[in-house]
Amino acid sequence: MIYRDFQGMKLSALGFGAMRLPVIDGDDGRIDEKAAMRMVDTAMKNGINYYDTAWGYHGENSETVMGKALARYPRDSFYVATKFPGYDPSNWGKVEEIFERQLEKLGVDHFDFYLFHNVCEMNIDAYLDDEKYGIYSYLIKQKQNGRIRHLGFSCHGAMDVLKRFLDAYGDDMEFCQLQLNFLDWTFQNGKGKVELLNEKNIPVWVMEPLRGGKLAKLDAEYEAQLKSLRPEEEIPAWAFRFLQSIPSVTMILSGMSNEEQLEKNLVTFAEEKKLSEEEMATLLGIAEKMLSVGTVPCTACHYCVSHCPQGLDIPTLISLYNEHAYSGGGFIAPMALSALPEDKLPQACLQCRSCEQVCPQQIKISEVLEDFSAKLG
Repeated sequence: MIYRDFQGMKLSALGFGAMRLPVIDGDDGRIDEKAAMRMVDTAMKNGINYYDTAWGYHGENSETVMGKALARYPRDSFYVATKFPGYDPSNWGKVEEIFERQLEKLGVDHFDFYLFHNVCEMNIDAYLDDEKYGIYSYLIKQKQNGRIRHLGFSCHGAMDVLKRFLDAYGDDMEFCQLQLNFLDWTFQNGKGKVELLNEKNIPVWVMEPLRGGKLAKLDAEYEAQLKSLRPEEEIPAWAFRFLQSIPSVTMILSGMSNEEQLEKNLVTFAEEKKLSEEEMATLLGIAEKMLSVGTVPCTACHYCVSHCPQGLDIPTLISLYNEHAYSGGGFIAPMALSALPEDKLPQACLQCRSCEQVCPQQIKISEVLEDFSAKLG
């Protein structure tokens, strides 16, 4: 197992993510506890010492099952991480109640790592309104009294959201968890976000290294390119090798659903094999080709914005359209749009086509926004 140094600790570079545990009859709320226990046993035996869960995973059952699984081991043999569920507005005023319940569910007296969960467009104002909700003050207090050993945050928001959070709380954040992989290096401006965190000396924790499994298998053409460079390397391993090649990445979480996935990841993390310049260029070239299918080639020049009578932030809307289209849905675009007023949503487009007259890429913007509205229902 590869290990990373973090404030005097040795963390396994592969973290056990408890968002996609094995379930019974396809029901996400019914975790197969015996199978999950076996996976934790395998993980512990092979050197994984970081276990990541959250309040909402598996219908609020993940913390309980992980607590049972980890209780069978000495407390100093593992690190456990969970999060305050600020993605749900109904939780904003319940930070103390939820925190206490999480300690009970996990059966611990402290959290090694604790996160503001999913800092994004729809909750950034609530997270920053400490006078009204007191989330920050409460978590800082728990850090001071030792019930949180290390405080950080996860972020699915755009760059401006990340900057706002860091401007307010960056001095107290010890790590940041990002959706990062060789697609999102450009698609979600992962490169820019990592550079910003580097400026703040905040190490990077990675979620969705395989983008929900989308990078576990590629088109035959792309797989052949990669096999020509590393014949022995499994395709999913390329996504992990990419992340191992980014110096500030300390923790890579993988939400493994069965023993086979776990075993393959353990092989990948048995040793570090960073990408060469040629390999990195090839992988990012493949990502560019993958992203060119089904997405709109907007360069965010903003010419369109000055010609929109509605004042729509068209580049941002197109960026969210691309995310939604490429991912086949998901929560990121709806989450970001929920923070906008109705007159700034895709359906506010008047179909006047004024924007299209000045678009250097000749994008049929009105048609894109109409399709986006349809996809959103």
